[in-house]
Amino acid sequence: MQFLVFIIAFPILWLISILPFRIFYFLSDLIYIFVYYVIGYRKKTVRANLALALPNLNDKERLEIEKKSYHHLCDMFLEMIKTMTISSEEMNKRFTITNLEVIKEYEKKGKSIMLIASHYASWEWLITLNQKISLKGVAVYKKLANKYFDKLVRDIRSKYNTELVPTSVTIPLISQNQKDNILCVYGLASDQSPKADRIFHWESFMGVEVPVHTGPEMLAKKYDMTVVFAKVKKVKRGYYELTIVPLSDDPNSVPNFDITSAYIKEVENQILEAPEFYFWTHKRWKHRR
Repeated sequence: MQFLVFIIAFPILWLISILPFRIFYFLSDLIYIFVYYVIGYRKKTVRANLALALPNLNDKERLEIEKKSYHHLCDMFLEMIKTMTISSEEMNKRFTITNLEVIKEYEKKGKSIMLIASHYASWEWLITLNQKISLKGVAVYKKLANKYFDKLVRDIRSKYNTELVPTSVTIPLISQNQKDNILCVYGLASDQSPKADRIFHWESFMGVEVPVHTGPEMLAKKYDMTVVFAKVKKVKRGYYELTIVPLSDDPNSVPNFDITSAYIKEVENQILEAPEFYFWTHKRWKHRR
């Protein structure tokens, strides 16, 4: 059944990926109408998150953000599909890096880099960074239940020689790379809520105390990696801008959780700047105190 679903869906996805951008985003608008108005995908979760995180806004203001966030969500989904066939030239035009020299300077230190991102703007197109650096790119992701779609996602996200690894093998891989002296940039999006049995630290996030992932910081400390934040800005529809924000080039010199705190603050700043580009469908605040 998994294969049947895949072979039916794949030609449709490929056809979507080759559409001219004007038609491509018109399709996204149609999908938005269906997702938002017809099925109301996770609308209760989005509204609860917005009310919790942005209590200073009135209902009308939050509704406007809500609708814009669904538009962006549909764009993001289709842009991931677009990655199947988009050219490197077109991708580089649409996803630019403002300060590539920061990564270049860190490369000279002979250490691996922990690049922490958030589910904001376009984390999918961060894979383009791998075209411009000498370190090996490794992206950590959550494996899909359908093995055929899982392979498709890996193929899409590995387009620019980025190695995709499931969360379950991240630590063994980093350990082996360290032993083999293979320098990498490890990319993780760490703003989701950790599972209840993996809660080790709490932080104030958008004014609410919640558990946070500490894995990136702990791995950076254990393997002496430079830590940076991938700040992605949506310039306009279909165009994004990445700025590398240094968090620590000597993680063992700072107290535990300071890097995690700095990361959370960076994500907050992103959200406050333009909340409509955050992934509000996540149950980010399901654990709180």
